[in-house]
Amino acid sequence: MQTIDSSILKKLNKPDPTSHKGDNGRVLVIAGSEKYHGALLLAIQAASRIVDVVYVYTWEGNQRLVEQLKSEIAVFINIKSDELWEKVEQVDAILIGPGLSEDKNTKKILEKILKKYYHKKIIVDATAAWVVDPKLLHPNCVVTPHAVEFEHLFNCDPLADNVLKMAKYYQCVVVLKGKCDYVSDGKELYENRTGNVGMTKGGTGDVLAGLTAGFAAKNDQLTSALAGIYLSGLAGDKLFEKYGTFYNAEDVVGEVGQALHCG
Repeated sequence: MQTIDSSILKKLNKPDPTSHKGDNGRVLVIAGSEKYHGALLLAIQAASRIVDVVYVYTWEGNQRLVEQLKSEIAVFINIKSDELWEKVEQVDAILIGPGLSEDKNTKKILEKILKKYYHKKIIVDATAAWVVDPKLLHPNCVVTPHAVEFEHLFNCDPLADNVLKMAKYYQCVVVLKGKCDYVSDGKELYENRTGNVGMTKGGTGDVLAGLTAGFAAKNDQLTSALAGIYLSGLAGDKLFEKYGTFYNAEDVVGEVGQALHCG
C-alpha cells in the first residue's frame, strides 16, 4: 500500500500560458434537488476553481434557485433539459450525483451517460453511487462512496483490500472516503492520511467530488482521484490548525488554493 503525499500535486496538468478560454477544461455537473441544493453549490465552487467552464444541470424545480445563485457566483452556465446531451458531448468530464434525488430520472440519466458516453471521464458520487448498477462502471469512471455507499454498491465490507478488489473487478477507480481514505485503480492501493474530524460535516464530500471532476478534465482518472482526496484533506488540516473543528465545507473550498500552492 502506498501513502499519498504532496508529490501527487506536482503531477497535475498546468495551464499553458498561451491557452484560451476552454483550453483548460470543461466540466458538466449534474447535481442538486429540492432538498439538497447545497451539494450542487459546493461542487460548482470546487470545480470552477480548476477548469475554465462549468455547466450545470439540475432538477427542474431548482431553476429559480440556480438563477439566484448565478447572480451571486457567476462561475457556471445553467443548462436546460433540451441542451443536456449536447453539453455531454462537449465537456471533458462529468460529475453526477451530489444532492440528486434517488428516483427513476436520476437512474435513467446516469445509465445513458455510462452506456452511450463510455469515452467520457465520469465521476459517480453520492446518490449516483447509491443507484448505479456496478456492472456499468468502466475504466473512465471514478466512483467516490463513503462506507455505507460502498457496502451497498459493491455488496462487501468497506475495507482497504476490498477497494483494490472492486476497482480491479469493475475496472474503474474507487475512492473510499473515511477516517483514512483508500483509493485504487485495481492495480495499486493508496492510503490518504490528510483530513481530520472537522471534515465529518456535511458538504465536504461534495467539495471532493468537484475537485476530482475539475482535475479529471485535464488529468487521468487515478491522478485526479489521488490529488482530489489529498488536497481536500490538506485544506481541512490547514483549517484545523487555525480554527480547530470550527470550519465548514465552504471554508474547505476557500482553503484549497492555499493548500495547493503550499502543498
